[in-house]
Amino acid sequence: MAKSSSSSSSSSSSNNNNSNNNNNNIKSEPSPTFVGEVMRSLLHWAALLLLVLLLHLADAWMKYNSYTATSRKRTDLRRKCPNVRAIRNFDLELMMGNWHVVQYYASTEELPEYACMRSNFAFSSEDQHITMNFSYIFAEDPLREKLQGNITWLIPDFGTPGHWMHTEDIYEGIYNTYVLDTDYHNWGLIMHCAEKKKHPRYLSALLLSRESTLGDNVVTFLREKLPRYDIDLSFMFAINQTSCEHLMESSKDDPLAYIVNEQQNAQDTFKVINKPDTN
Repeated sequence: MAKSSSSSSSSSSSNNNNSNNNNNNIKSEPSPTFVGEVMRSLLHWAALLLLVLLLHLADAWMKYNSYTATSRKRTDLRRKCPNVRAIRNFDLELMMGNWHVVQYYASTEELPEYACMRSNFAFSSEDQHITMNFSYIFAEDPLREKLQGNITWLIPDFGTPGHWMHTEDIYEGIYNTYVLDTDYHNWGLIMHCAEKKKHPRYLSALLLSRESTLGDNVVTFLREKLPRYDIDLSFMFAINQTSCEHLMESSKDDPLAYIVNEQQNAQDTFKVINKPDTN
C-alpha cells in the first residue's frame, strides 16, 4: 500500500510539472491581439516620422524658393551703363556666323529660363548693318516651342568695329553692344547695355561657343571679365544645348525681337544679308 501511495504521488507530481510546462509554453507565445497592437503602434510611429520628414522637406523647399525668387537681393542694378572698351584689332568678318549661347546674363532675369539659345551674326555690305538672328526655347516648356527674334546694329566708328550701336525708341537712343573678347573660332563674349530715364539700365551678356559645349576653364576665363562691369555672376546662367535639333516652330511674335528703324512689316524683320550678285 505504501508503494501505491508513492507511485500515485509521483504521478501527481509529474502531471503538475507537465501542466507547468504547458503554462510556460502558452505564456511565451504572444497572442494575435498583442501582435496586431504592436504592428499598429509601429505603423503609427512610422507615419509620424514620415510626416515630420515631409514637413521638413517642404519647409526647406519653401525657404529655397523664397530665397531664389523673392529674397535674393541684386547688387548689379545701376542707372548708367558702364564705360567699356571694345576688343582691339577686331576682325568683324571672322566674328560672323553661327554661335551657341552657352551662358546668359540679363539684369532683368533672376532665374534660369532659357534653353537651346542660338545666334547667327551677319554683316550687310549694302547698308553696313550687323544683324543677329537668334532662337531659343523656354526651358520648362513641355512642347519645346522655338521662338525667334533679331537685333540689328550700326557701327558708329569703323575704327572700332567691336562697338555696335542700335538706336530704338524704347531705349531712348542709347543701346550699345561691345565684343569684349573672342578667338573667333571657338568662343566669344559680348555685352549689351541700354539706358532709359527713371529706370535701371538694361544689361545683358552672352557667352558664345561655336560648339554646343565649352570647356570649364574657358568659361571661367570669360566670366571673370564681367564683374568689372557690375555684373553679378550668380545671375549668369548656363544654357542647356542638348536635344535642340528638332524643335517645334512657333508662329507667335517674339517678345524679345527687335525691329530697327520702326519697320513693322514681317518681311522687313529679317534682312537679306550679303545678297549675291545675280548679274
